[in-house]
Amino acid sequence: MSLPSATSTAPVAATPQDGPDAPRPSRRAAVVMAVLTVVGLLFFVVLAAGGTSTLSLASAGDVVTLPDLVLPARTVSLVLLLGCAALVALAVVRTAAGRRTPGWVVPVFGVLLVLAFLVWVVTGARVSVVSLLGGTLLLGAPLVFGAMAGVVSERSGVVNIAIEGQLLLGAFVGAVVASLSGTAYLGLVAAPLGGMLIGLLLAVFTVRYLVNQIIVGVVLNVFAIGLTSFLYSTVLSDNAGWNSPTGLPALPVPVLSAIPVVGPVLFTQNLLVYLMYVVVAVLTVMLFRSRWGLRLRAVGEHPKAADTVGIPVARTRFRAVLLGGAIAGLGGASFTLGASAAGLAFNREMTAGSGYIALAAMIFGRWSPVGALGAALLFGFASNLQNVLSVIGTPIPSQFLLMAPYLATIFAVAGLVGRVRGPAAAGEPYEK
Repeated sequence: MSLPSATSTAPVAATPQDGPDAPRPSRRAAVVMAVLTVVGLLFFVVLAAGGTSTLSLASAGDVVTLPDLVLPARTVSLVLLLGCAALVALAVVRTAAGRRTPGWVVPVFGVLLVLAFLVWVVTGARVSVVSLLGGTLLLGAPLVFGAMAGVVSERSGVVNIAIEGQLLLGAFVGAVVASLSGTAYLGLVAAPLGGMLIGLLLAVFTVRYLVNQIIVGVVLNVFAIGLTSFLYSTVLSDNAGWNSPTGLPALPVPVLSAIPVVGPVLFTQNLLVYLMYVVVAVLTVMLFRSRWGLRLRAVGEHPKAADTVGIPVARTRFRAVLLGGAIAGLGGASFTLGASAAGLAFNREMTAGSGYIALAAMIFGRWSPVGALGAALLFGFASNLQNVLSVIGTPIPSQFLLMAPYLATIFAVAGLVGRVRGPAAAGEPYEK
């Protein structure tokens, strides 16, 4: 028996939502969208004070300086929320007819709702769109790398709960190597090794010894926190030279970086952000347009069938988990090397649950690199918006601002993601 070609649609390699056994449409997403729209109309329109919101589109180095957008907050919020209501109506009609809601509805709804919230919350203030979106990329980078690590691991059938530990150890190793070598680029090369160490332990226990994947992932997260905290207290605290990394400088792309708004946001970033673009693009092509991706997905969907046609299940999973660990370790470098050109010293538990948010982004993105990218950037936007609003003095209590990224995660995964099914064999050990 021979394997199908990389571009064929064999049942064993179908995406989690394909096939005749796909679940019926869920009403949950439509209900959550409707509730959020009503809440938005109440707060952003009915109870909102009149005034204008000023959005700055200009930045230094622009070829053409765009004028500020001065928007009537209540009117613009109403228009955006009416767009949300139209999407809710579309979702309700299709669900009632037993048809699935198009995949673009939830992302567009999220964008409209976030824009309505932004216009309302900055009423009477001036906010730089370039800084807001540029900061979103920086804060979203570790989430994107973590989500990509989860996609690779789970597509092979191994649930990677240990993303948090991989990010944390990657941040630690990156900071120490960058500090000792005096160059952030060596730290960037070393950071994936930290993530691979946790990935190696995960692969050994789950693939070789068939230990429960969820339990091992949680234990490895605790192990990474304990190890880095111990080394921080005993080594880094007493040796300042071991924890003073230089950050990655911004590398503007000629011509493209001068484009208004888009240039400063996408093309005036550090090497780590550019690597993020590459990783997402390469994984998308490799997972769905290559023999390697076909074999990987086959192992995650039906390992016994894959084994029957000659695919080494254990080796495929082992390598996928190691690759995922390396990608997550690269994301960990974002915390210490990608934060600013001056770098950022490593601190205990500085990832602050980012690994779990990355795992949620992977689920929200339906185990797809592009979908996980969008979800991770959404959570990164929530984090950066919290920082921006605290600076401009919004009336929203600071405690709610700190909860913003986690609330966005809960609403996205528990409500908007709908009914999804991951790789069929994810979490299930395989033994010949």
